Amino acid sequence: MPSLFSKKKQSDAKELEGNQGPAPLCPIQNSDVLRRVELLDSFEQAGLGWFWATDAVGRVIYISESAARSLELKAEHIIGQPFTDLFSTDTSSDDEKPERPLAFLLGARNSIVQLPVKLVSNKTEYWWEIAGKPQYDAEGEFTGYRGSAKDISSTIEERRDAERLSQFDSLTGLANRHRMTKRLEKTLESYRNSKRSCALMMLDLDRFKNVNDTLGHPAGDELLRQVAARLKTIIDKKGEIGRIGGDEFQILLPDIDDRGVLGDLGQRLIQMVSQPYSIDGARAIIGTSVGIAIAPYDGLDAEELVAAADMALYAAKGGGRGQHRFYHSDLKDGAKERRRIEEDLRDAVAAEELEMHYQPIVDSKTHQVACLEALMRWNHEDRGWVSPGAFIPVAEDLGIIVEMGEWALNQVCKDVCGWPGELKAAVNVSAVQFARDDFPDVVGRALEKSGVDPARIELEITESVFVGDLERTIRIFKELKELGVRLSLDDFGTGYSSLSYLRDAPFDKIKIDQSFVRGSTEEDNNNSSLVGAIVSLANALDMVTVAEGVETKDELALVKKLGATYIQGRIFSWAVSNQELHEKFDIGDLVFEPKGPEKYRAERRTEFRRIGLIHEDHRYQVMLRNLSKSGAKIEGLLDVPVGTEVVIDLGEGQLVVSIVRRSQGFSQGVEFETQLISDGADGLCTRHRVSPYQIEAAGRPLQALTNDAYSQLVGNQGQTTKMFAEVDITNVRNRA
Repeated sequence: MPSLFSKKKQSDAKELEGNQGPAPLCPIQNSDVLRRVELLDSFEQAGLGWFWATDAVGRVIYISESAARSLELKAEHIIGQPFTDLFSTDTSSDDEKPERPLAFLLGARNSIVQLPVKLVSNKTEYWWEIAGKPQYDAEGEFTGYRGSAKDISSTIEERRDAERLSQFDSLTGLANRHRMTKRLEKTLESYRNSKRSCALMMLDLDRFKNVNDTLGHPAGDELLRQVAARLKTIIDKKGEIGRIGGDEFQILLPDIDDRGVLGDLGQRLIQMVSQPYSIDGARAIIGTSVGIAIAPYDGLDAEELVAAADMALYAAKGGGRGQHRFYHSDLKDGAKERRRIEEDLRDAVAAEELEMHYQPIVDSKTHQVACLEALMRWNHEDRGWVSPGAFIPVAEDLGIIVEMGEWALNQVCKDVCGWPGELKAAVNVSAVQFARDDFPDVVGRALEKSGVDPARIELEITESVFVGDLERTIRIFKELKELGVRLSLDDFGTGYSSLSYLRDAPFDKIKIDQSFVRGSTEEDNNNSSLVGAIVSLANALDMVTVAEGVETKDELALVKKLGATYIQGRIFSWAVSNQELHEKFDIGDLVFEPKGPEKYRAERRTEFRRIGLIHEDHRYQVMLRNLSKSGAKIEGLLDVPVGTEVVIDLGEGQLVVSIVRRSQGFSQGVEFETQLISDGADGLCTRHRVSPYQIEAAGRPLQALTNDAYSQLVGNQGQTTKMFAEVDITNVRNRA
C-alpha cells in the first residue's frame, strides 16, 4: 500500500511537470520535500515508529505496513475499520493512572499525546503509545486524524516486572507485606461502603527456627517455598496469601464472616502445614498456629484488623500451638498477661519460683505407681500458680527453655534419689534441648551429680526431634542409651508418625496421646480402634504403652480392655508436689485408686460468668453455670416456664436463640436452636454475630463490636413489665 507521504511525493512531481495549479516548486523546495518524504519512509521501514490516519468518521485510511506486521496482520485488512476497534477498552497500562478512553478523546476531537493503549491480536497482548491531532480543511470541516504510534510492550513488561518485584516476595512468589497492606486497606474501604465483610488470617510457623538451625538456611528457604505451595493449594481463589516476613503469613478472605467456615479452613491449614516435608533427602516436621479476625466485627481499618488477628495468633501460640483462635476482646488481657510472663520468667529460676510436680503413671492391672511424669510448675510470688500452658511457649520463644530444661533434669534426678524402690521419673525434653549437640553431656552430668541410677530416668521425646538430620538424631539416641537412661516417645500419633521412627529409634515406651483416649467410649468414634492399633504395634516391637489423659471410669475400663500397659490421668491423681508424694510413700502407699465420673461427657464446660438472657424486650443478667455446643445451664431467674423462648447473649454480639427445656427455682436448662462451634481452643462460640452494619442502621456510629453489642443495637427502647424476677445468685450461694 503506498504511503500518504509517497502520494504527496507523486503530486509534487506532477506539479513540477507543468500541470495546472500553483506555481511549481523551485528546485531547492522540491529537494526538501523529497528528502522529507524519504526520511519519513525510512523511519517507518526501520520500525522506529509508525503512522496512522483516519477519515472524518473515524475509519482507518492509512496505517504503516510495519505496524500491521507487528500485529501479524496485513494493512489492507485494517483499512476501513473503525480505529477504536483495534484497541481494548482498557486504554491504560496496569500500573498507570487510568486515562480517558480513546473513543472519548476521538469523539471530542481532542489532541492525543502519549496515550498507552492495549491491542490483542491472536491472543497476544501488545501495547502502543499513540499520538495524533485532528485535521481540518480550508473551510474548517473536520477531515480526520493524523498520528503516530510506537511499540511500548517491552517497556510495559519491564514496568510490570519492577512492580511485581516491589509487591511480591521473591522467595515464595506470594504477595509481600507492602502489597497485603495496600490490598487490605483498599478492600476494607470498599467493603465499608458496600456493607460487606472480610476475614484476615495470620499464620506463624512453629519449630521453623529448628529447621534453620539443624538443616541450614537454604533448607529453611526451601521449606518456606513448600509451605507457600501448600497454602496456595488450600486457599486457591478464595483469597490472597502474603508472606509478610520471616515465617509469618497472612491470608485475606473476602466475604466470609461464618466462624464455622473459617475455623474449618484454619484447621485444614494447620493439618496441611504440619505434614512432613522432604528437603534434600532430610525429613522436616513443623507446625503452625492461626489467628483469625473479621471486619467489621473485630476492626474497621487495616491497622485495627491486623492487630486483632495478631492478638488471636498470639493466643493460639500461647495456648499450646497447632491451634486456631478467633479474636475477642478478652485477648487484650491475655496479651498483657503474656508480656508480664515474659518480664518475670527470666528471673523465675534464680528466685526459685519453679517447682517440679509429679503425676503418677500406674500399672493398668494393679494401679500401683510405676513411674511419675515430672511437670514443671511456676509459683509466682505475687500472682500465685502460673499455668504451664502459659509460660512454656513463652520460654521457647524467649530461648530460655534450654536453661529451664537443664534445671528440671537436675531437680528430677535429685528428687528420684529419695523415692522408694525402683520407682522411675519421666522428664519431658523439648526439641530445642534435644537439638543441642551437648544434650547427652547435660544428661550425663545430671546423673553423675545426683548419683541416681540411670535406669530410673526416662526421657520423654516428641516426634518433632526428627525434624532434621535423622543420622544425628539416631546418634544422640545411641549416646543417651549408653548412659543407661530409658527413652519414651511422647504424644504418639499426633505428629504424622512414621513407623521408621520406631524401627530406627531405641524407644522403651510409647505414650498414647490423650486426644485418642478422649471420646473413645462414644458410639461411632474410631479412637478406640486407634488406641488398640497402637497397643498392638508396641507389643510387636516389645515396647510398653501409656494411655494418657484418662479421666472417667468408662475410659479406664476401655484402655484396660485394649491392653495398655500403664495409665496416666486425673482419674488417679493430678500432678502433686514431691512433698505430697513423700507423705504417701512414708506410709508405704504406692497404690492409687480411681476417682472420677462414671462416663465421659463430651464438650460440656463448667463456667461461672455473667451473661445476658433476652426475653421479649428485656435483657436480664444471669449466671452461666455450664456450656455445651447444644445448650447451657443458667441461674438467676425465678420460675421460668418450660418451653419459654429466650435469646442467650454470650457477649460481643453472640446471640443464641434458645428454648427452656428444664426449670427448677432459679435454675434453667436451655437448648440452643443452632449449635455452637469450637473457638479453636477449649471454648465455644457462635458461627455468626450481630453485624456492626446492623448497629449502624439502627442509628449508631459504625465501630467494631463491644462486649454489649445487643444494647448498641436496641438502644433505649420502651419496655413492658418484666416477666421474671431476678435473683442475686451470689447471695443465695453464700447463704447456702
